[in-house]
Amino acid sequence: MSTFSGLSTALSSLIAQRQALEVAGQNVANAKTAGYTRQRAELGAVAGAGMPAVFSTSDVSTGGVRVDNVARLGDVFLDARLRTTTASASSLGVIADAAAELEKTLGEPSDTGLSAQLDTLWSAWNDLAATPDKEAARAVVLEATTAVVDRLATLRTETATQWGASRDKLTALVDQVNASAASVADLNEQIRAITASGGTANELMDARDALAVQLSGLAGATVQTRADGQVDVLVGGTPLVSGATARSLTVAGSTQLDEATAPGGAQAVHVEWAHRPGVPAGVDGGQVAGLLTVLAPAESGGLYADVAASYDEFATDLATRVNAIHTTGRTPDGAAGGPLFTFEAGMSAALGLRVAVTDPAGLATAGSGEGALGGSVAAEIAALADAADGPSSAWTAIVVDLGVRTASAGARADVAEAVRASADARRTAQISVDTDEETINMLAFQRAYEGAARVLTAVDEMLDTLINRTGVVGR
Repeated sequence: MSTFSGLSTALSSLIAQRQALEVAGQNVANAKTAGYTRQRAELGAVAGAGMPAVFSTSDVSTGGVRVDNVARLGDVFLDARLRTTTASASSLGVIADAAAELEKTLGEPSDTGLSAQLDTLWSAWNDLAATPDKEAARAVVLEATTAVVDRLATLRTETATQWGASRDKLTALVDQVNASAASVADLNEQIRAITASGGTANELMDARDALAVQLSGLAGATVQTRADGQVDVLVGGTPLVSGATARSLTVAGSTQLDEATAPGGAQAVHVEWAHRPGVPAGVDGGQVAGLLTVLAPAESGGLYADVAASYDEFATDLATRVNAIHTTGRTPDGAAGGPLFTFEAGMSAALGLRVAVTDPAGLATAGSGEGALGGSVAAEIAALADAADGPSSAWTAIVVDLGVRTASAGARADVAEAVRASADARRTAQISVDTDEETINMLAFQRAYEGAARVLTAVDEMLDTLINRTGVVGR
């Protein structure tokens, strides 16, 4: 009986070594496959019969070896670390990109920037103060004033355009989150079915892990693993994916920058649960969180709204300071000077700023007690160029502030990306296939297979002797 059981034992080793060899071969074949986690066949002993007997009815195996499991050689802690760092780096990266793009629209320093146009405006007023009788000098002042107004409106419009583009991107990202969540739920169901039937679903788990990292980068998702192999994906502490069920997110709130900045206007842009309208999702990481940060109202630290508000404040200050001086002067025909700037109703200050004087003769240059061609008022307006609290100083402060914010955001994003790259490198080192190691494993399994085959040969020879040669002596 024990001789025949040796055949079973050797056969079990043949099967187990072949399966282990196939796993090693699969590792080598996927050495360059992105996201593939190396696998290892775990061998275990098969217990022998507890009460061996000739007429035993026990169905217990007679011993041997088998593949207990094909394990994924990943690390759950490295996986979690990668997801956490990806969420942070993605959020800060979006904020840094938005600030850098907004800074580019300033065009400072350059000949076409607002700083240069302000200098041109003050210089034109200075020339007019010296030659108030020159019609050409007056025309230059009006032209320079119009250029400043147009440039300021362009900056405000570009900010609103970038705000709208960011909101559209937010909607696209949320749609991507919903699609990825549905895919994770589908993979959960497939993995549960396969593992329940005794199979291995390692490749599906690799695909699911890749989607989990993607969701972390999109919405700061965290992952909890169930005992049955399924995972729950949480956003803001609330399940986005629960087993085979996926929920959806949607974007709500303001659709235009002016709505987001107007007092008592539309609700700030936010992400909420589609099945529970009005309930914020609490996204606190990933690109979605970064976009929500830059799209927020100015009082909440929103980048676009804050910069737009600074443009409006600058336009108001410019108009107030210049009008306060211009209204004290007199035109060449002796009429009192009126406001140089006005605002169009229903628009933001930077967009609604208008040049009220259209005729060069309407510029008031003479001060009280001067003749019709006096230039003291024009000189006083020109002096705003050097005023510590003048428009030029205010604009310089805006440019410097945005530059500092951009540099700070870029530095934070660079640090976060370095941390994410380090976490990714450590995880990649853990899951990647070492072809040298796998080659050695394949050789070992091959030799073990050959050894099991040799045992079969030995048992076969033994049985041949017992069956065909025993009892034939003397014949």
